[in-house]
Amino acid sequence: MSARQKPRRLPPFSGVLVLVMASTGLVVVDLTIVAIGLPLISADIADGASAESVVVTYMVAMGALTQIVGSLSDRWGRRSLFLAGIGVFTLSSLAATAAPDLLWLNIARVAQGAGAAAIMANGIPLLSDRYAGEERDLAIGAWGSFATAAGLLAPVFGGVLAETFGWRSVFAVNLPLGAAAWALAVRVLPRAAGTDGAGASGAGAARRPDWLGGLLLMLGLGAATLLMLRPGEIPWSARDTAVLVTACAASAAFLAVQLRAPAPTLELRMFTRPAFSGAMLAVLLSRVLTIGGSVYLVLYFSDGLGMSPTGAGLLMTPIFLAQIVMGMVGSKLIGTRPPGLVIGAGYALKGVGFAALALLITPGTPWWALVVPLLAWGAGGGIAGAPVMAVAVRVTAPERVGMVAGTVSTLASLGAGVGTAALGAVFALRGGPGAEAVTDGARAVLGVSAALAAVAVLVAVTLIGPRRVPGRAPAPAAQGPAPAERRPVPGTEDPVPPAEEDDEGDSFRART
Repeated sequence: MSARQKPRRLPPFSGVLVLVMASTGLVVVDLTIVAIGLPLISADIADGASAESVVVTYMVAMGALTQIVGSLSDRWGRRSLFLAGIGVFTLSSLAATAAPDLLWLNIARVAQGAGAAAIMANGIPLLSDRYAGEERDLAIGAWGSFATAAGLLAPVFGGVLAETFGWRSVFAVNLPLGAAAWALAVRVLPRAAGTDGAGASGAGAARRPDWLGGLLLMLGLGAATLLMLRPGEIPWSARDTAVLVTACAASAAFLAVQLRAPAPTLELRMFTRPAFSGAMLAVLLSRVLTIGGSVYLVLYFSDGLGMSPTGAGLLMTPIFLAQIVMGMVGSKLIGTRPPGLVIGAGYALKGVGFAALALLITPGTPWWALVVPLLAWGAGGGIAGAPVMAVAVRVTAPERVGMVAGTVSTLASLGAGVGTAALGAVFALRGGPGAEAVTDGARAVLGVSAALAAVAVLVAVTLIGPRRVPGRAPAPAAQGPAPAERRPVPGTEDPVPPAEEDDEGDSFRART
């Protein structure tokens, strides 16, 4: 008993943790690994035409569906949707591997994105069901750090595969990994995972899903993602205006529907809690900085320093290593320190890394001089990123964890698009062909990233205050999954749990 109450440095090992981390890594890697093989895809099955749609279709499908699937998992169950997600992802990877033309490949990528949405939306809820208290924070921290680090390593992994075995290998590698993940999920996920057995609450679970809101969200996010991923060098057109109007109109209609729906896809009143809003803003800014900054830093490594794709990818490994290690530290610190200060300190360290890189990079800078700033970037990201997920779960009612996971993943996908597009515009203003111009553009991107990190510090310190985040309850002494939440008596459910209406979080302390 006493051993269970000693402070932990790592979450207890479990099949669920391994499953969620591995499956999420598979999904995140597929966001960027395919980009490495685009020239080969274009030459092989697109007659030399642009194959950028192969990346866009995956991001659009995943970004548009994650929130919907997350909300459905709260009603229909984690196990069934997670298994379905892995199955769809793996089978669509097989279809992509055998694609004879670009249309076939794009259809397979849409299906892949749908499967990825089901995997991402259920990761946090499965960990929340399995762990409690400090162990839950550590498990979510490990998940978040691993997912971010996997995304950073994807370019070098994709480069090795594509150069050695051809572009089809970046899809074929998912087949054995997906099959192993599915077999592990069947073995380790309890039959009553999430709402399959414990979370379906009487009349609340019997409410019809918000199909109209889901369709509007898909339309709005899909249009917005397409707009963000449009090539910056192409002049604005009437088609782009139509896509912008569609995105705005669909998003406004979605918000209106959510205010009236009895079982909304996204409970907007969660955002009235400052800590939740702060955590969501931090997630968005984190992905803007991580994806946007890394894209143009890698471009500097290749075009500014003349490194090979594999060498440029390897130089990103300090970020990967620091992110993994310090993610555990950040998850540990929020048990004894105010979460807002921990998250703010992480973003401050990340900003220092960006600023140092902006000052150091030149076409002649030796690679070893960049290692310390890269370590600061990764360490700050780990300290800040992992606790954000734990805070979002801690300030939300247990029956809405799936919805929260969907929101986190959706904002992460949007952040990746916003970061790539917005920082791409910054790069275009200062950069150009040639080592000197590429360095100038990368320096401008890193400077803006440092400023955005400072904004993230202010968001964390002001919105995620000590009184706005409930303390965590200790993990139960008994081994095994966290106990299921008590079901309310049918007919007595509150559409918005009292905990979400309590400003100071006292009700949440009792429930978490």
